[in-house]
Amino acid sequence: DVNGITGNEYKYSDLIAQEYGTEHNRIHVSPKETLSALPAAVAAMSEPMMSHDSVGFYLLSQQVTKTAKVVQSGQGADEVFGGYHWYPKLENSQNPLDDYAKLYFDRDHAEMQKTLSPHYIGDDHSRIFVKEYFEKLSASSPINKALQIDTDIMLVDDPVKRVDNMTMAFGVEARVPFLDQELVELAARIPSQLKVGHGGKYILKEAARKILPAEVIDRPKGYFPVPALKYIQGDYLTFIKEILNQPAARSRGLFNPAYIDGLFAAPDAALTPKGHSKLWQIGSLELWLQSHGI
Repeated sequence: DVNGITGNEYKYSDLIAQEYGTEHNRIHVSPKETLSALPAAVAAMSEPMMSHDSVGFYLLSQQVTKTAKVVQSGQGADEVFGGYHWYPKLENSQNPLDDYAKLYFDRDHAEMQKTLSPHYIGDDHSRIFVKEYFEKLSASSPINKALQIDTDIMLVDDPVKRVDNMTMAFGVEARVPFLDQELVELAARIPSQLKVGHGGKYILKEAARKILPAEVIDRPKGYFPVPALKYIQGDYLTFIKEILNQPAARSRGLFNPAYIDGLFAAPDAALTPKGHSKLWQIGSLELWLQSHGI
């Protein structure tokens, strides 16, 4: 737990265990264990993936592999059924590209120019990619454009790949029932209002009311919690400083030193629109490069 952010979801998993009388095992991981696992978790990535929850999936898989080799994951429900906070804001957008970029991109191009050393700066590739993708979609409404790019591109290259890498590091196979082809096709035909209404995933929540406790369905939207990599303090801050001060990092010169100094001056305040630590993103990218001998 850091800055009042709870580092576990026991409250809700306990409710399910009580409702169905299932065997439920709590796995408690100390801050020290999490910190020591970071290098191995990053090394297990097939490409840089800077979300703070990767190490959470890594540590969970490490425990799960002791008793199971196949697990189910909820990956895809938010993208397919409109669970993220940016979808309702796009429903009546007059400029989908601008609004999506503002809500989704971790940094705009102006900040990227401050983040990277000048010789690494090129065109605004992220914005160009989204623009071209939106233009070729058959979907006409802004929200359906966002849902489709997230399902077709972002989901595949980020959360699904992230969980797959972390589970396969221990020989665990994660199945994703929300990404069943027929379910995804059905969801695509459902009007967006029935997905994003009432805080998101409305139709999915209503369908679940026959089998799940209301406290679980109506809980605030959450993410796999690893607060220590959102609000970076103490040993975690020291860890990232050591990574960025390695000879490999200094000789690479990927990042603008002034920008990094600014992040270190206020690490808790430097969060992306989706609530990720910009300092951890930079530190984990450099750690990935070093762990892969780049």
